[in-house]
Amino acid sequence: MASNATVKCLPPMKATSNGVFQGDDPLHFALPLLIIQICIVLALTRILAFLLRPLRQPRVIAEIVGGVLLGPSALGRNQKYLNAIFPPRSLTVLDTLANLGLLFFLFLVGLELDPKSLRQTGKKALSIALAGISLPFGLGVGTSFVLRATISQGVSQGPFLIFMGVALSITAFPVLARILAELKLLTTNVGRIAMSAAAVNDVAAWILLALAVALSGTGHSPLVSLWVFLCGFGFILLCIIVFPFVFKWIARRCPEGETVDEIYICATLGAVLAAGFVTDLIGIHALFGAFVMGVLVPKEGAFAGALVEKVEDIVSGLFLPLYFVSSGLKTNVATIHGAQSWGLLVLVICTACFGKIFGTVVVSLCCKVRFREALTLGFLMNTKGLVELIVLNIGKDRGVLNDQTFAIMVLMALFTTFITTPVVVAIYKPAELAKLEYKYRTIQRKESDTQLRMFICFHSTRNIPTLINLMEASRGTGKKGGLRIYAMHLMELSERSSAILMVHKARNNGLPFWQKVQNSDANQVVVAFDAFHHLSQVSIRPTTAISPFSSMHEDICTSAERKMAAIIILPFHKHQRVDGHFETTRADFRHVNRRVLEHAPCSVGILVDRGLGGPSHVSASNVNYTVTALFFGGHDDREALSYGALMAEHTGIRLNAVRFIVGSKAIPDSVTLDVNEDTSDEEFLAEFKQRVSEDGSIKYEEVVVGNDGDIVGTIFKYNRSNLFIIGRMPECRLVAAVNKKSECPELGPVGNLLISPQFKTIASVLVVQQYRGQLMGDSLASLKEEHTSDTEAEEAAKDSH
Repeated sequence: MASNATVKCLPPMKATSNGVFQGDDPLHFALPLLIIQICIVLALTRILAFLLRPLRQPRVIAEIVGGVLLGPSALGRNQKYLNAIFPPRSLTVLDTLANLGLLFFLFLVGLELDPKSLRQTGKKALSIALAGISLPFGLGVGTSFVLRATISQGVSQGPFLIFMGVALSITAFPVLARILAELKLLTTNVGRIAMSAAAVNDVAAWILLALAVALSGTGHSPLVSLWVFLCGFGFILLCIIVFPFVFKWIARRCPEGETVDEIYICATLGAVLAAGFVTDLIGIHALFGAFVMGVLVPKEGAFAGALVEKVEDIVSGLFLPLYFVSSGLKTNVATIHGAQSWGLLVLVICTACFGKIFGTVVVSLCCKVRFREALTLGFLMNTKGLVELIVLNIGKDRGVLNDQTFAIMVLMALFTTFITTPVVVAIYKPAELAKLEYKYRTIQRKESDTQLRMFICFHSTRNIPTLINLMEASRGTGKKGGLRIYAMHLMELSERSSAILMVHKARNNGLPFWQKVQNSDANQVVVAFDAFHHLSQVSIRPTTAISPFSSMHEDICTSAERKMAAIIILPFHKHQRVDGHFETTRADFRHVNRRVLEHAPCSVGILVDRGLGGPSHVSASNVNYTVTALFFGGHDDREALSYGALMAEHTGIRLNAVRFIVGSKAIPDSVTLDVNEDTSDEEFLAEFKQRVSEDGSIKYEEVVVGNDGDIVGTIFKYNRSNLFIIGRMPECRLVAAVNKKSECPELGPVGNLLISPQFKTIASVLVVQQYRGQLMGDSLASLKEEHTSDTEAEEAAKDSH
């Protein structure tokens, strides 16, 4: 007998309340409840991210764990909490907002994938990618039979097979980029192979997922799935034909260095929403349309960067965590109970890890990758993340995955991503793998005809003209192999989760600049170095340090050691204003310079730029510089004079070598010399004088000084030079009196004199520190000094005028 009882449906939530004073409970209204949900989610995920930071885990781990904790697996066991904070009536609003954020995040993921780079993927990376997809996919299909026979009985076989295969074969491209950057592996051989393979893997996974979604429709006829797939394919083909021309037209109207017009941003985001609507209308989920639009946006120029800047922070920081909560509310770990369920969890985890790691390792070894690197690649390719959750949630919403299977797969994704960082740190140590003979760590060397390797760092295009003119001056003559330059762009790794800012900058690391794809909006840096290469035939190779400032010096030192550089050139952390005074560019670079001086594997030079050669590259035939090297004594001064002698080999450069000798009548208290048994200075100068007699471009002079005033007066005679080369820490106590209040101890006493407002000159200054294995004495102590803040120093300079 049928029941006559009626079911009372709860009314839909209103958007806003009238306030507690009018008797309304804010938790019964959509907007205030959503605000509370967002605040709880942000607080919990940020706290977890902070707690997991010592373990160097990516933020996605904290967000997945936070979502699970807020759901029925932990806090949600309390029904009062669950019904108050996440009542069933509020979930539609929460899911809608989460999916809107996810839609734009997938657009950003598409922005990270460059179709050009996929076409240029080497056979090695392509083979590794295919192995990392095919074997896990096959094992996923095999595992699906076991699950269907136990906890997933009754689900549709075809879609379930494909969803399990895709879930086990995915590599999370954005998460992998963040892990590689955190571990400073992005610019290594392993990092480049992993990123290339992960990009191929990502595209293949999305194609397979589209197939799975098409097959998982509720229509009973197979023709419906066929129509869905064909219409989706047709829409993507239409986008590929139409939108690249539109986006290229927009990109041409957004030159580098200028603000991108808001209308272009709004039009693009509108197109993303429209594409999402069409793919949802077809039946293959709105995310696919957004992803395709992201892939089609040109990656070069200001337009892509502006899109990331406008969209990423609010999407990744605010809306995306809601998706993890939406997923966590569907995840109930309590459904995994009994020996059978836990055994299936272990089976799924082992299958996922074995398929990815074993397949990647075997193919890597066949491609002649060393075993430790191959094993590292295996664990890196095993990284899951947000894309995995997207696959699982689509499967859950389509009825392909039940609660228990869904919980098992979420825990698998969490485990495989969590183990990546600690395992990679334990097994892969690039310094141990690259034990190369590193012989020439200084400019001063006995074999003067050997190749010179310089490692030059720059922050922005402001540094480029002087650095290129310094390269031209350093060419010398008669070197076997000539001059080789490694140019490193120093970029800060921020908390931004998108990989576009790091991946595209590092994609061509180690390749010559001129091999990059050229376009009308080519990067100014690339154009400048490319022109210098063709004019001078100097080998220049680019690389990028993408690190937080606290550890950027590690990237610089490690890369310089890997490239076996003789000297690292660092730009000074201040730039010259129009009035001639120095202004801090960014104080963080000062700390980077200090740490490099302390830990460098070779000699180091800090370049104070006053416009050496002017605002553009000076060709070899037009070089006309006067370089002055000041010699007091010690390791650093010998290195500076050696560099000056190298420059004097250039036909357009004259070198003034000035040696300071302390007179016998100097005041004892102020002229205590660092006297020791070392005769290196005299031996070095004897060889140098022999060279002077043979080289008319070098002028050598010895000056006797009795006090610091004599030193300043002598140096001032050479203030019309183009460049001063000095040692950072001369081994002469008299020098310390030259600049009693050292504003920048990393420049040493003479360097501080040459940048002081009282010393009027147009000359750039190169402060050199010679490599000595380990810094000791004053050289080390000066880097540990408490120094005047940049703001105080600038104010003091203003007061003096």
